[in-house]
Amino acid sequence: MHLLSFCSVIDAVAWRGMVYTVFILHFVFACQLLLLQPLVSALDGKPGNAAELFERVSQNIKVKHYSEALNDLNAAIEADPTLAEAYYHRGSVLRQLCRYEESEKNYRRFLELKPGNSVAEKELSQLLQAQSSLDTAFKLFDSGDYTKPLEYVDKVVLVFSPACTKAKLLKLKLLLAAKDYSTAISESGYILKEDENNLEALLLRGRAYYYLADHDVAQRHYQKGLRSDPEHSELKKAYFGLKNLLKKTKSAEDNVNKGKLRLAVEDYKAALALDPNHIAHNVHLHLGLCKVLVKLGRGKDALSSCTDALDIDGELLEALVQRGEAKLLTEDWEGAVEDLKSAAQQSPQDTNIREALMRAEKALKMSKRKDWYKILGVSKTASISEIKRAYKKLALQWHPDKNVNNREEAEAKFREIAAAYEVLGDEEKRTRFDRGEDIEDMGMGGGGGGGFNFGGGGQQFTFHFEGGFPGDGFPGGFGFNF
Repeated sequence: MHLLSFCSVIDAVAWRGMVYTVFILHFVFACQLLLLQPLVSALDGKPGNAAELFERVSQNIKVKHYSEALNDLNAAIEADPTLAEAYYHRGSVLRQLCRYEESEKNYRRFLELKPGNSVAEKELSQLLQAQSSLDTAFKLFDSGDYTKPLEYVDKVVLVFSPACTKAKLLKLKLLLAAKDYSTAISESGYILKEDENNLEALLLRGRAYYYLADHDVAQRHYQKGLRSDPEHSELKKAYFGLKNLLKKTKSAEDNVNKGKLRLAVEDYKAALALDPNHIAHNVHLHLGLCKVLVKLGRGKDALSSCTDALDIDGELLEALVQRGEAKLLTEDWEGAVEDLKSAAQQSPQDTNIREALMRAEKALKMSKRKDWYKILGVSKTASISEIKRAYKKLALQWHPDKNVNNREEAEAKFREIAAAYEVLGDEEKRTRFDRGEDIEDMGMGGGGGGGFNFGGGGQQFTFHFEGGFPGDGFPGGFGFNF
């Protein structure tokens, strides 16, 4: 009796367990139906549900939710491997993402299930064209060609694959290479709007701002990328490279303010060496270096730096003025007048430029008059005794009696030497000459005293010097007639 009761209890427990198991299985099955019904509707003869699926996929694509669209399509194909339309839609999504190999397999699978479908065949052809164009664009970019690849990317790849991030990033690199920084900033913004943590887009957008000399914004982009990946090599290189450039630039400017001009020169040169391609910033470095070199009197070096600045920005007024000053240092009087006159025309109210132009015009005028110091072969600081000795030596050397074979040349030289001495041997005339006064006629003719007369063909040349020739052997009042 007890055994029968025990068996009954066992049977009851088993029965309840079996009922519970069946309930669980039915519950799981019901859940699967609820979850998969929109995806497998094509199996149960309800094409409307399939249409809903593909409509949802289309909507996700429109709002660029490609992952959601692919998840739906993957689940549908897993539920029904013969669902042809799912392959077609998945191939289309993958084509837009430029996942070309996967896309091609889906199109070919669709064409196996739906042979001769012209739309699919056309899209497959477009896929292969886009794939070839993207491969070609990368090869051209690697070879240093930056014009043709941009056409391939813009006119082919992104037309057939508008969601191709790989192509968009290549386009950014091409825009940077073409120095189209504003467009690069705009295009990178679209990528970051979809994925704000795209490290390569952050890097390239930062570089665009960097080359526009918007260093603060560039630095923020680098920092944001490094917060996501502190070990990203390119971001680290860009970030620390920018910090080093700013540090060197500030050091140069600080040394100028402290009057440490030679140290400033070294800092400017070091900053310029960091990135020769950073035109927007380097123009200011070249100008800063030019100004320091002018102050140091290094005209030739200053001229080179000023020209470098003007090569970058031909309308940089300060560089034009400083180049004029550099040309004055190198005694390029005409060049100095040309630069300073151009600067004065651009800024007619600037008194400093007008004063510099007046200095240059005076120097040009002085350069065209005879240099009596040069004629006598003495320095501008020569003493009166040095001037007399030089005159005596040259007068003897070029005396017409001693140059019978080249008498005309000797007479011309002799007259020029005598004229030089008449100016430089007179303290008042020399002072006026040194001030830049126009005294071209000072050296010809004068007061009484010793005279020299020589001529040919009836022409007489007379020079009068008080006390005669200076120095021994030329007593006052003694004359030579030729």
